[in-house]
Amino acid sequence: MSSKGRTTMRLDKLLGNMGFGTRAELKKLAKAGWITVNGETIKDPGKHVDPASDTIVFDGEPVLYREFVYIMLHKPQGVISATEDMRERTVLDLLDPPYRAFEPFPVGRLDKDTEGLLLLTNDGKLAHELLSPKKHVPKTYEAIVEGRVDEQDIVQFARGVTLDDGYVTMPAELTIQSCEEQAEGSFISRISLIIQEGKFHQVKRMFQAVGKKVVYLKRVRMGDLRLDESLPLGAYRELTAEELAAIGR
Repeated sequence: MSSKGRTTMRLDKLLGNMGFGTRAELKKLAKAGWITVNGETIKDPGKHVDPASDTIVFDGEPVLYREFVYIMLHKPQGVISATEDMRERTVLDLLDPPYRAFEPFPVGRLDKDTEGLLLLTNDGKLAHELLSPKKHVPKTYEAIVEGRVDEQDIVQFARGVTLDDGYVTMPAELTIQSCEEQAEGSFISRISLIIQEGKFHQVKRMFQAVGKKVVYLKRVRMGDLRLDESLPLGAYRELTAEELAAIGR
């Protein structure tokens, strides 16, 4: 909890949120003398502490509490953008327990077969700011498309594309990176696309509307947050101070 609002919280809740153990485990560890607050051994983990001012030490290591966590994930194909699922592997399954203890969730979603930038956080206010339709936060994708993407498509995307359900998209910025002819006159195009909304399967449906098919899709940017290309598929890290500033945190 922030020091501006609720200044104190139970010690076992604080440590549990940080991934140090369950309430039952922490009760045993406290009785064994593993936890000190301001130099005093605390046997009762139900004690209220102020994370902003109290010095908390667990097994000899200082505990630096934080309310929110911000994680950049290079999402691979084959996992879904959800917090839990009975059948499918989710993006949270890629995180180590200490991070899952914060109960983060994906900001927006990427399709199961789509790769790239996914932000995970437990900051609901930030998620609302980034996902609000009124904000029109731009999202940049790179894609491989079956078919010859040309200037006509660029013009059409800039005007807005009518999807299969009749919805007309907001103007989008399409850039052709390359277009290679394959056997028998077929083409493969590599493109980047900037959209300002996030309709279901939007990029795929936009190309479908102009008679083409997306066969590979990767998100590389969301607002001012760029995917760290040195981050391997399936890997994650916390945002840097510069990245946090870029998203207003």
